[in-house]
Amino acid sequence: MTTIRSKITAIGGTLAYPPIRLRTEVTRKHFCGKWVVVTGASHGIGRALTEKLIAAGANIFLVARSKEDLQLLCTKAKQQGCQAEYHATDLRNREDMELLCQRLKKALPQLDYFFCNAGKSIHRNITDAVNRLHDYDRTMDLNYRALVALSLTLLPALKAGKGRIIYSSSVSTLYPMAPGWSAYHASKSAANAWCETASSEFERSGIRVHVAYLPLVHTAMSDVNEQYCSLPGYSPADAANILLRLCMRKGYCYKPWWAKLSAPIAYLFAPVIRLCYKKTR
Repeated sequence: MTTIRSKITAIGGTLAYPPIRLRTEVTRKHFCGKWVVVTGASHGIGRALTEKLIAAGANIFLVARSKEDLQLLCTKAKQQGCQAEYHATDLRNREDMELLCQRLKKALPQLDYFFCNAGKSIHRNITDAVNRLHDYDRTMDLNYRALVALSLTLLPALKAGKGRIIYSSSVSTLYPMAPGWSAYHASKSAANAWCETASSEFERSGIRVHVAYLPLVHTAMSDVNEQYCSLPGYSPADAANILLRLCMRKGYCYKPWWAKLSAPIAYLFAPVIRLCYKKTR
């Protein structure tokens, strides 16, 4: 019986998370010689994305907190003939953010791609956050404000390169809000709204905006939640392929196939879903 269940789970996981393949020659065609900014570049999805960009011959400007990891990635890029710069900083620190913005203005007169991938996940009930307003400040600063601040800074460079902004969002924001995720969902939803507005405003400037509503990706950040560890999900490399494929196409966003089908239905049954949430608390 256990074997049958494991097989069913594996089949279900494959259906929900089909393989995401991307040939190296395709990425080289689009990214070789292009300038790319990646936030959250030192770990998880950002690191996998950076590795693929280096392999494609892209010039990179990396942002993350881990200086040593960024140095290693830039060294690898330069060994392969790419130009590479980095800035180690905490994007939640507004003074550090201002220094980064000043440097980006000087370093990048033209930009082709901006991957806003750095993010913070937090699960805490509102009643448990009475004396923790900083939970909301930090989450909003990283998941929303950093996107806006860096996009505004890079706007002239993106105009010059007719570039693209790619934001890593969450598929959970497409569904009725679940308990415990108020800070996370508020920040991601704010970023989604900004991207949708920017998409229409920037089109005349030749800048395209994309949002990836990513499903579960097994990273150090997501696997802190023990419930997620046993669930099917994508690897960071798969998620990186999703982001790369998205910005090589004309579509505005990426959504898993099952989210396209179920999200509209979920909102039709939102009152029932909210009732279930209340019963399980």
